[in-house]
Amino acid sequence: MDFLRELSNRLPGRERCQGLLKHVPIPALQGACVLEIDLTRGLAEVPPTSPLEALRARNTPQLHEVIDGLRRAVTDDKVAALIVHASSNVTLSQVQELRRGILRFRASGKPTLAWTESFGELVHGTTGYLAATSCEQIWVQPSGDVTVHGIVAGGLFVRGALDKIGVLPQFARRQEYKSAAELFLAESMSEPNRAMLTRIVESVNDTMVADMADTRADRGVTLAAARDLLERGRLSAEEALERGFIDAIGYRQQAFVWLRERIADPDEKAPLTFVERYRKSALSPVPAVAGSHRPTVAVIGAHGAIHLGRSGGASPTGGHTVGSDSLTATLRAARRDKDVRAVVLRIDSPGGSYIASDAIRAEVLALRESGTRVVASMGGVAASGGYFIAMPCERILANPATLTGSIGVLAGKNVVREGMRRLGINRQDVSLGRFDEMFSTQRPFSDAEWARLDTWLDEVYADFTGKAATDRGMVLSELESLARGRVWSGVDARLNGLVDDLGGLDDAIRVACELAQLDRAQVDVRRLPKLGPLDRFLPTENSDSPVGARLGEGLSLYDRASLALGLNSAGVLTMPPLRLS
Repeated sequence: MDFLRELSNRLPGRERCQGLLKHVPIPALQGACVLEIDLTRGLAEVPPTSPLEALRARNTPQLHEVIDGLRRAVTDDKVAALIVHASSNVTLSQVQELRRGILRFRASGKPTLAWTESFGELVHGTTGYLAATSCEQIWVQPSGDVTVHGIVAGGLFVRGALDKIGVLPQFARRQEYKSAAELFLAESMSEPNRAMLTRIVESVNDTMVADMADTRADRGVTLAAARDLLERGRLSAEEALERGFIDAIGYRQQAFVWLRERIADPDEKAPLTFVERYRKSALSPVPAVAGSHRPTVAVIGAHGAIHLGRSGGASPTGGHTVGSDSLTATLRAARRDKDVRAVVLRIDSPGGSYIASDAIRAEVLALRESGTRVVASMGGVAASGGYFIAMPCERILANPATLTGSIGVLAGKNVVREGMRRLGINRQDVSLGRFDEMFSTQRPFSDAEWARLDTWLDEVYADFTGKAATDRGMVLSELESLARGRVWSGVDARLNGLVDDLGGLDDAIRVACELAQLDRAQVDVRRLPKLGPLDRFLPTENSDSPVGARLGEGLSLYDRASLALGLNSAGVLTMPPLRLS
């Protein structure tokens, strides 16, 4: 272990590495370049948390790097144009952030072109087309289509299967919109759940239609025409061209030739450069030297289910997780760092543990009390426990398609005794205490156990709604009417006062700079914790160690699989397993 520590100390740090990179030829630094975004590679929300994950994700750009690269390119004379390979390998929330970055670049007057083989092949290409509409020109190859659908939101219902195998579901919730339990309790969707999902679909579809009509208005695309596109579902390339949804039909090479002619570079002297690679070359080689005390905005991530203990890295079954020990230690580290003037808490979490969420909220409040400005930036999902840790922030920003709210509580169990007996399996236990076997899956709740569960859920729900009302400056009755377990789109959450503004991570950083009275151009924006290549192999020094993820830590494999199936094992502050598609 001492050998590993010594090796880690000898490895070049960020400043030395960037200093050495000054001597490495990077195309974007040698002359004019054409920036490129290839959405077929997807966009990553979370930086790699282990060497193996970094190896797997080496060709997947991070969303924040792409957005920041586009922002820097606006005023860089060496950047001549932008070309986007449109694809639906990205989420709706990611596309909404990407669109803002591309539109800001386009407003600089530099040419922008999106091309694709097809917006969907039998399946829809909605997110790819939404990304493309932020560009000045859209090209589709002759055999391609424009297949754009409205979003779909729904869930599974397995009560019928549970009855057949002898499993008795027992769950309680607060209140009627906390619909995750319907997976087990019902054979079909309840009316409150249907009303909630219908409003989410309406809200997100309205946003998509407005975005398409806004950026294609000069091609004759109206709100009615954009809505008609969702109704039709599919247009051939020729039909899409005739109706103004695309600008040209041609293959990749033809689209690139058009763009090269537009920037007077027919000989292809300006090389193609991925935006994230350009960003690395555009960063100052030595952003901050020791003792310079450059003002800093720290970006701290909360990605995945929330639980007690240390965070866990990505896994095939459950992705990243948020451990309260790791996140609170990182927030304390930001509070101790005199250079950190503001923090952006980036949240992409369906929630989980009530106790862990409350511990994180307390550290956010302590950070604010120290004078540090704190802004929440919501990704695709920031609901239930994910909303619990956002609500104490000074400002909250969400994307229009963010799923948030879900201020409610859920708990229970599945009794599997009869199902096991049908398989010839019989389990017997011995206990002495009245509530020792309360959550045993071998027997139903007793009346006393139901009463205890109801009392606890009432207490948690009252605490959640009371703290949310305080944090958001609302009267409790007003907040409670927006709670009841209901999930909201980012648009509706803003209208109802659950979030403050619509925007992505880059917008949240801007707001944090404004609150801290900092010049964005003079600020060092960095992610916390910043770990070296071997840090995850070394033991944690103490409870204040801001280690974001450790090998072998986080939720167990069983818990990750349970979450993926909607079993909510992470805790009572978990939103329904709802995703937009």
